[in-house]
Amino acid sequence: MLNYVCFFLAALFEIAGCYGFWMWLRQGKSAWWMVPAMLSLALFALLLTKVEAAYAGRAYAAYGGIYIITSIAWLAAVEKVRPLATDWVGVGLCVIGATIILLGPRFTSA
Repeated sequence: MLNYVCFFLAALFEIAGCYGFWMWLRQGKSAWWMVPAMLSLALFALLLTKVEAAYAGRAYAAYGGIYIITSIAWLAAVEKVRPLATDWVGVGLCVIGATIILLGPRFTSA
């Protein structure tokens, strides 16, 4: 359960940090947007290291599914854009893939 909390918070901080760059470079906002953006990205990185996983790559792959869900929620909540049905289908496929990666059987070569 704690992993999912860390994944969700990490996703929020990553999206918020990248959004700061988006606002500065794409929307012409002040470069001061970089101060909270960089802090947010640092918190993202710290939170992702708190996830209990044997391998970083597998933790990041599982995180990807949570990140995608959070991104679509951000689209709706912050950018006030209604997600399309295809957005939700894509979310579902990504979450299934992330779950398979995280929980699938582990095979080792002899």
